[in-house]
Amino acid sequence: MLTSTLLLSNQLPTLQYSSTPERFDETWEAPLATLLGLGRAAGADFIEFFLERRNYISCLAEDDAITSISPSLATGAGVRVFRGKADCYVSTNDLSFSGLKAALEKGLSILGLHLPAPSNFIPEINLELLRDYATKRGKDGWLSLCSSIREMGEVLLDGTAHLKQKASHVQSRRATYFRDWQEVLVAASDGTFARDIRLTQSVGFNLLCADGANRASIGERAGNTSDANFLRTWDYQQASEQIAESAGKMLYADYVESGTYPIIMANHFGGVIFHEACGHLLETTQIERNTTPFADKKGEKIAHESLTAWDEGRAENAFGTIDMDDEGMPAQRTLLIEKGILKNFLADRTGSSRTGHPRTGSGRRQNYTFAAASRMRNTYIATGEHTTEDLFASIDKGIYCKKMGGGSVGATGQFNFGVDEAYLIENGKITKPLKGAILIGEAKEIMNKISLCSQDLELAPGFCGSVSGSIYTTVGQPHIKVDSITVGGR
Repeated sequence: MLTSTLLLSNQLPTLQYSSTPERFDETWEAPLATLLGLGRAAGADFIEFFLERRNYISCLAEDDAITSISPSLATGAGVRVFRGKADCYVSTNDLSFSGLKAALEKGLSILGLHLPAPSNFIPEINLELLRDYATKRGKDGWLSLCSSIREMGEVLLDGTAHLKQKASHVQSRRATYFRDWQEVLVAASDGTFARDIRLTQSVGFNLLCADGANRASIGERAGNTSDANFLRTWDYQQASEQIAESAGKMLYADYVESGTYPIIMANHFGGVIFHEACGHLLETTQIERNTTPFADKKGEKIAHESLTAWDEGRAENAFGTIDMDDEGMPAQRTLLIEKGILKNFLADRTGSSRTGHPRTGSGRRQNYTFAAASRMRNTYIATGEHTTEDLFASIDKGIYCKKMGGGSVGATGQFNFGVDEAYLIENGKITKPLKGAILIGEAKEIMNKISLCSQDLELAPGFCGSVSGSIYTTVGQPHIKVDSITVGGR
């Protein structure tokens, strides 16, 4: 006669687990499987644990001095409990078995559930063999290979010194760098059991120049995942020369005249408008809130036939690249728009269950204190069929938006974005520099006016804030032509 190996609820206080404290490995399987079974015994439909360790540091150089070094260490876990269409999220920085059990119990109680009676059996949750992306891809040694604090300071100070040499009428020079190392472990009652390590780094300049009433402010940032030597190989000389050149041109530029123009938007960070004005509207979070005009448009035309757009987590070293999302799903490529036709939305587990759209490996969060939500990764307009010269030649009078600045986006896609570096286009040629341009529009209209895309796709790092916190993303596009857009100015 077979003997049952199921636990009784009253046996929990006697259990002893020896999970590795400094690493998320197979030793975490037993306690997490037990807690997942406990949640199921209490009546939850689904339970997910997200464990995290984080090692972060940032460094700031202002003019010729290091003015700030900010390290941060964090360890914690979040548990999400589902019952029907309802769910709740509880986080804790206590990773002991009792600490995780207390967080689970709190989540259960919020949904009206309670731990089973002492005599009740706890069902077994059979987790998959650990999918360890960190070990498989050689990530365990990354942290020790990263630049030291001394190296950070030396590179940033060399960079600001080079800015001083190359720029004129300088008012202030800033260089910033951060390194964010994160180890995560996901275990869920559907058997998910996966581990990863992420290494994200970014470095950049901000330059302010002034001469009397004339002012120019230019910034530039580079970002990377997965390369411990990123800061050592950053070409600060080239970056500082490009910023100094842009600031010099914008310092004495004329202000743009407001009106409606055809424009050409540069590649690289020009993709921020698609990210903000359209990308967010393709997240299932927006469908749940009824704040996207595209909710019922799948399979229909929402953009010009020249436009194809992707969101993916697999581009090598890109800022939004992930081997798995924060729900343990492997990264994939998601075709958002194909020749103007809406093909897919971005869905996390909750978004999928509430909208019916399939999960896309897009469940992301800032850290363990946030529940995952549908979020972008590397999002960009795809390469087109035209040359950049074709785009310029198609415009008699318009504006070239070479470097985008900040902006704001309304809940349903209305946007306004500043342009840090712009030029007048006359008879297909770039003529004089312009400043003060603000692009104003609405996503569902502007997407149908992107009539030409060139062949020079480039990606740029970005930071995206939404319901699950601030995350690292990539924006991008080739040069694109917008047939007409409202441009605010003087």
